Amino acid sequence: MAKASFDGLRVLSLESRRASEIATLISTFGGRPTVVPALREVPRSSNLEALAFGAALINGDFDAVVFLTGVGARALLDVIAPEQSREAFLAALARTKVAARGPKPVAVLREWRVPVWVTAPEPNTSRELLAAIDARIHELPPDPRVAVQEYGVSNQELLDGLRVRGAGVTRVPVYQWALPEDLAPLKQAATAAANGEFDVALFTTGVQVMHLFDVAASMGIDAKLSAGLARAVIASIGPTTSEELRRRGLQLDLEASHPKMGVLVTEAAAQARDLLRRKGRFPQ
Repeated sequence: MAKASFDGLRVLSLESRRASEIATLISTFGGRPTVVPALREVPRSSNLEALAFGAALINGDFDAVVFLTGVGARALLDVIAPEQSREAFLAALARTKVAARGPKPVAVLREWRVPVWVTAPEPNTSRELLAAIDARIHELPPDPRVAVQEYGVSNQELLDGLRVRGAGVTRVPVYQWALPEDLAPLKQAATAAANGEFDVALFTTGVQVMHLFDVAASMGIDAKLSAGLARAVIASIGPTTSEELRRRGLQLDLEASHPKMGVLVTEAAAQARDLLRRKGRFPQ
């Protein structure tokens, strides 16, 4: 790999929770960062589904539970604990087949001392998780009752995949993604991207893509945004984010070899100038 350096390129990130960290990384690799949060995590105004799930799990109503994120797992317990016994909930979880999409929910489950039945290997998408479940599906009863802890938006591919396998699926949404309360910075970023003012655009979640285009559409510049981004290097942290970019008709230039923010920034810094040259651009 070439030496990792943006060498003065203008880099857009829509990171929220780790905004300062990615800005520092971009600067460390010689880039000029513009970091504009595209979303915020909002606890659901009503957590009735989560509370109902906790009671049903303790009652033995589920054969398997799927955790998609570590943050979501902790949020779920925070919702349930005031209404149900934490000990009773974790004991019921330990008696249930528990699947995890990646290392972050696995770490939380280990902290809770809950055995993990199956986990998805990298790149930790629905495909890998369903394949891992398929390998041990004989351990579940026919027509299993499966609960899925959701992260912001429903994972339709996973839900449909479980249903095709005969599962009765219960969604357990805990919180959702919302647009930032102050949309001005995101609108400015959408305008700048539409005008071709960025050399590199880094995306760490598909929700960032959705919100950027939602804001652009509200301004009537979504088509111009697509054209502006197409002139830049479009880099994705992993397959689920890449899918959303392609769904928007964007040609992906780079997907991180491992779905980690540091890997994404490093590989983008190493490859950005060559990728821009292939696009016929020679940024100053």
